[in-house]
Amino acid sequence: MKNIYKNIIVCFSLVALFTSCEKELDLSNPTALSIEELLQTSNGFQLLANGVLDAYQKVPANEYLLIELRSDNVRANSENGNFPAINAYNVDPNNGDVATYYSNNMSTIKHANTIIDNRFLAPENQQYTVGEAYFMRALCHFNLVRAYQNVPYVDKVLDITKDEALDYPQLPEAEVYAKIIADFKTSIAYLDGVEQNRYRPSKGAAICLAAKAYLSQPSPNYEEAELLLASVVENSASYGYDLLYTDRSNAVNFDNDTSVITDAEYYANLVVDYGHVFGNAISSGYTDGVLDGSWSNSSAFEINEEVIFSIAYDLVSSDNYTTSDSGLGDQVETDSESFSFAMTLQGPSNGVNIASLDFLSVMSPELQPVRFYASIDAISYNPTVITNDTFNAKFPTNGEIGGNDWIVLRYADVLLLYAEAILGNNSSTTDSRAINAFNKVRLRAGLEEVVNLTKDELLAERRVEFVYENQRLYDLIRFGKADDVLRAFSTSNSLFYTNEKKYLPFPQREIDNLPNFYNQNNGY
Repeated sequence: MKNIYKNIIVCFSLVALFTSCEKELDLSNPTALSIEELLQTSNGFQLLANGVLDAYQKVPANEYLLIELRSDNVRANSENGNFPAINAYNVDPNNGDVATYYSNNMSTIKHANTIIDNRFLAPENQQYTVGEAYFMRALCHFNLVRAYQNVPYVDKVLDITKDEALDYPQLPEAEVYAKIIADFKTSIAYLDGVEQNRYRPSKGAAICLAAKAYLSQPSPNYEEAELLLASVVENSASYGYDLLYTDRSNAVNFDNDTSVITDAEYYANLVVDYGHVFGNAISSGYTDGVLDGSWSNSSAFEINEEVIFSIAYDLVSSDNYTTSDSGLGDQVETDSESFSFAMTLQGPSNGVNIASLDFLSVMSPELQPVRFYASIDAISYNPTVITNDTFNAKFPTNGEIGGNDWIVLRYADVLLLYAEAILGNNSSTTDSRAINAFNKVRLRAGLEEVVNLTKDELLAERRVEFVYENQRLYDLIRFGKADDVLRAFSTSNSLFYTNEKKYLPFPQREIDNLPNFYNQNNGY
């Protein structure tokens, strides 16, 4: 029974590892090389690092179902299988998505640990791969601790012939965060001076995610988070980070006349900017002061100054890294793998990609003249009908295989996290650094600046800025608002939220595979 558990936590066998790298190695037998032999090839560490990113492509695939669908932003149709139960905070420990999300993160951790365990063999020109491995190990544990709370921290490749799993019990949340932050900081050292590639971990991304971990831990360390974020925000030009934003003096005149740019025309410019953040382009069309074209994914916009770290999903040939669901013969031809079918325009057929009426009360054309048109499918928008299904526009692919990248971290998040760190335990602030950071995001959204920033305003701003990006539930937890907000949302929608349901159940198969070793989370 112990060996079964250790197989799960190791997650990927050598066969799976080499399957994902087969084309690059040009092997007819993908298991022909041992790890030891692979590490001695000239680009062995590079291939292993690609394997880490390849493994992570599976992580966002069902993340939306477990995070965004358990917030007050969205809802599920009642007749669509397993999804209404997740939406209603009625998740079973045997739920397949709960178990798959856990094991997909552990799969990536196993790949990262393969590099870390052998880091002293890495040649000088491949030391960056060690930094990437520490980064990805930290990121996956960050995913797990926020989703399941008390989790093991796996810091080596476990030997399935030994009882090493017994050395990795569930840890208190605070201990997990301490290890996450330590790993991010180690990655910063390795990645210092490495040329930035937004499809790969970077020093800037590691700094910002370490700060986010400081803010997310049970006792937030606002001071350390502020110092880390300040080092990026105050030097954003050197990192190449900025919001996609058009100044009014450079705005396109959509009416094609010589008059002064109207507010509506300027908002239309900002809508285009906001859509570009997610790699989307809008077809031509401007009627009665509103863009009325349709969105589509465009790879030309996917890598931009606002993106700090994203996971690539392409419908065309790509040399970023291959995908684990591609066949052995098509590793170079495509690395297409939809990060979430539920998030595309076809998602509504699964009944999960539906804006809640509560969310639509704050996301309307009047309240959000920019973010509304780049976040919400305006054609499906009709909040006056309770049963109407309103869909998202951030991921517009009309089909299961999507071309949109998954953005793990973007600069708007960094700016608002910086304001959050400066706010600290205070309910409001007039600190110019926090105000300036907050107002940059507001201005891009076509909204008025503030001179005094409250914590409630910051939380509200994050909600509309990051809808459909799996942030809302974790924001509510971090701000200490989850119980109040989700209880009220649950009551008004006949759901079953209780205080314990902030976190997912620990997968039952993990408990079953090592009896009397792991404890189930409260409430399950």
